[in-house]
Amino acid sequence: MAVAVDLCLAIDIGGTKLAAGLVTSSGELLAAHRVPTPRTDDAEVLFAAVAGLVDLVHNEATAPDSPTRGANLIVAGVGCGGPMDPDRGTVSPLNIPAWRDFPLCDRLEDITGLGVELDNDAKAFALAEGWTGAARQRHDYLAMVVSTGVGGGLVVDNRLLDGASGNAGHVGHVIVEPDGRLCACGAHGCLEAEASGTAIAAVTGRTPEHAGPDVVERTGRLVGRAVASVVSLLDIGLAVVGGSVALGFGAPFFEAANTELHARARLSFTTGADIVPSGLGTGGPLVGAGALGWRAAQRGLVEVP
Repeated sequence: MAVAVDLCLAIDIGGTKLAAGLVTSSGELLAAHRVPTPRTDDAEVLFAAVAGLVDLVHNEATAPDSPTRGANLIVAGVGCGGPMDPDRGTVSPLNIPAWRDFPLCDRLEDITGLGVELDNDAKAFALAEGWTGAARQRHDYLAMVVSTGVGGGLVVDNRLLDGASGNAGHVGHVIVEPDGRLCACGAHGCLEAEASGTAIAAVTGRTPEHAGPDVVERTGRLVGRAVASVVSLLDIGLAVVGGSVALGFGAPFFEAANTELHARARLSFTTGADIVPSGLGTGGPLVGAGALGWRAAQRGLVEVP
């Protein structure tokens, strides 16, 4: 790679892992690093882990033997579990109890010196899949992550939906089992309470990678049930699914999800809807964070050097 290329610092914050990397303006992911999310109630311990990743990526990018030596860091993009307040730059992820109204944007601006664009991690994932992934050239789709939690982002008429508070797309809180398990949000029977990695571990006593075929089938079926409601409501024909649970379960999960979707989405405009795996694999969240940053820079929403 030629030196002096412009790069976005991309950061992904989830309940299981933290990640940081560099994303070019064409969507190429470079210098990615990941660490487990610390199990802590101390907000500063968690932020120190994020800061350490940022330093690692920055040092690698500027090392004398690095192909990106001399690159220009233009902006930072951050995808984080929600809910959040994008206007204030604060986050309160359900799956990260250490952070409640944590001023993530201000803290990242302090340590990076960059303008920071923050959004829900699943919304960022939706941008990534439309940019270089499985939803390329599609104007209407749902992108969702089935991992520690369940999140989603919606693109309708070629526009990422934000909603009144910036939190549109929380498909994890579509009710799939009336009177089902209590969700962290306070409701019963949410998709996240029934099909997330956290829920699977709580019900089975085993982490998702040790789940049996019945759990894989049920998880896929519940995801298909939620997607059926979304495609009928919004007239979209594609759901792209990523995340460690969905991708780890693989083909049996997607088969069960599509079987349920096709059985329940019976309107004429929904019968061709499909659920497909992420086209970006494990790199999707960081590419999505990069997409957030580049979009903000191009729109003049953040200051750039």
